[in-house]
Formats: sequence, structure tokens, C-alpha cells
Amino acid sequence: MVFVVLLVSILGYTYFQMQSLVTGPVISISEPKDGVVVTSSRTEVYGTTKNISSISLNDREIFIDESGAFKEKLLLSPGYNIITVRAEDKFGRKTENVLELVYN
Repeated sequence: MVFVVLLVSILGYTYFQMQSLVTGPVISISEPKDGVVVTSSRTEVYGTTKNISSISLNDREIFIDESGAFKEKLLLSPGYNIITVRAEDKFGRKTENVLELVYN
């Protein structure tokens, strides 16, 4: 009985530790929300990441803090704007989030 409990504990711990390897890179953008209309030409893009080795905003490398958070200022063009955030993990897996904003 003790052996079964020990085996289940080891398997559960292994699954928990490997979860970050299986999920790949994750980007979560907090602000601005996709599709919003903004009235200022300056905006800040911020959010959090997990399991990444590099990240870029509109093909320009940006930096994250120890907790995986990022914050970048952007100057928008009048009208329709597309903001692309791309991330890659150490295994070469990539993810991308695209925001569409309108500056009036």
C-alpha cells in the first residue's frame, strides 16, 4: 500500500514539473484589449509570459522581468494599427498574439 502511494506521488510530481515543458510558450496581454479605439497616440502594451526564452513586439526585442511581466510604450499611427507580440521557448516552439487597435 505504501509503495502505491509513493508511486502515485512520484508520478504526480513528475507530471507537475513537466507541465511547463509540454505547454510551450504562453503570452497573456493585459492591456490594451484587442479591438479597442484609443484617443491617444501613445499607448502601453503590458502583460505576462511563461516558458519563453525570447520575446518581441512588432519584431523588436523586448525584455521581461523575473516574474515574466513586460511593459512597452508604443506610438500609434492615425487609424488602424496592428501590434504583434511573438515569443519562443528554448525548444524552438513559437507563439504569437496580434492586437488590432484604432487610433482616432
